[in-house]
Amino acid sequence: EREVKLAAPPGFRLLDLGGIADDVVATSGEERRLTTVYWDTPDLRLVRWGCSLRHRAGEGWTVKLPDDGDGTMLVRQEHHFDGPATHPPQDAVRLLLGYVRHAPLAPVARLQTVRKVVALLSDDGQRLVEIDDDEVTVYQGRRVASRFREVEVEAAEGTSDSLIEAVLERLHAGGAGKPDPTPKLVRALGSMATEPPEVSPETLDAHATAGDLARRAFAASVARLLRHDPGVRVGGDPEEVHQARVATRRLRSDLRTFAAVLDADWATPLREDVRWLTDELGSVRDAEVLRDRLSAGVTALPAPDTVAGQKLVAALDADVEAKRKHLLIGFDSDRYVDLIDRLVEAANHPALSDAAPVPARALLGDLIGGPWAGLRKAARALDADSPDDDLHALRIKAKRCRYAAEAVTPVAGKRAAAFAKDVARLQEVLGELHDAVVLGQWLREHAGSGRTAFVAGELCGLQKNAADRARKAWPAVWKQLSRKEMTSWM
Repeated sequence: EREVKLAAPPGFRLLDLGGIADDVVATSGEERRLTTVYWDTPDLRLVRWGCSLRHRAGEGWTVKLPDDGDGTMLVRQEHHFDGPATHPPQDAVRLLLGYVRHAPLAPVARLQTVRKVVALLSDDGQRLVEIDDDEVTVYQGRRVASRFREVEVEAAEGTSDSLIEAVLERLHAGGAGKPDPTPKLVRALGSMATEPPEVSPETLDAHATAGDLARRAFAASVARLLRHDPGVRVGGDPEEVHQARVATRRLRSDLRTFAAVLDADWATPLREDVRWLTDELGSVRDAEVLRDRLSAGVTALPAPDTVAGQKLVAALDADVEAKRKHLLIGFDSDRYVDLIDRLVEAANHPALSDAAPVPARALLGDLIGGPWAGLRKAARALDADSPDDDLHALRIKAKRCRYAAEAVTPVAGKRAAAFAKDVARLQEVLGELHDAVVLGQWLREHAGSGRTAFVAGELCGLQKNAADRARKAWPAVWKQLSRKEMTSWM
């Protein structure tokens, strides 16, 4: 769903949209009456995360998930489900399970909308834009709680920006207000619906305590995990699994970085439980990385070899799908739901030690010094000819150091952020080496015979070349990083 919402004050008139663009036909006159019931938890978790769960008479159930905005556009994913109006379908609830967890769902708002529709069609009859002039009545029980009017401009995929701008100009000429991305449900529910999500990282300044900094780091990672939870369930975009895995890796790193300001009996078991989730996500993510890397390699092959190359890709596709099914079983489990409950609590109320009230700046050397010392010691003992496993271990230390630097950035400032970027460059070149080596090993194990074996050899050669380049590159990247002076921001 890609739409722009506009306020429609009392003087607004929906002007004729005929002739708005060449080869575009305006049709109007259609009027719809919509009865919509929205469901949520008692604390409105869904709407506060930017989601909605609704039943609309004649249309069934719809889940809307937030997506990236596009300027004035409100961009959301829509997923539709069949089922009776009396209770949400299980598949719809499962899509929102990371947010709902053990909380009950119940109706929170009933809206009746009189919708006047104008559609803009291409010369071949394809709908490009729909303009909905909505008069909305909000009910609490049988009582009318409020009324409002708004205009929605919903654009089909591929509709030109120029046509959308022309529509908005015509609506403004009729008296419509500025774009306002506030959903109807938020306007209906009022101030409680505009509160931050249940996990929301706070802004810190240089006077924050070590406990404040730990709490913010946890909140940032838990929020990242929850925002990508529905995308992992939907599938289709490898970035969703990647970002969820990054969130869990950061959580484990943060629990180590802030060990001195945490209660050890609380932090240790939590870190182990997060490790379970990291491994579940990592199984899928690692297979996706190999699959995408292999697909890229196949595009570099001579045309006669691409068919055999695609057979190898298909094998990794099947592996990704099998591991994804296993991951979703974990995401639907009580173990996962209980862990999310604990992580939400940890993000808001971590169990802190006596060191938590200490100013964070006074502990920066301890928080980042250990990871940096570990990285420096390991890097100095290695060179371009070191074993693959040792260089992979170095990459893990680089990631640990980077995450620690990013965790203290809210207090340490821009220099810590710049240092984290420098460490990320080392992590990336070592990651390229690791991925090339792992894919090379996979190709050797799955080469098969005949043409497929020949093509696997070609692809294996490409990976060896990539690994050799990364081996030669990483010492120079490390040399540049090793010259960084941290005492100015620690």
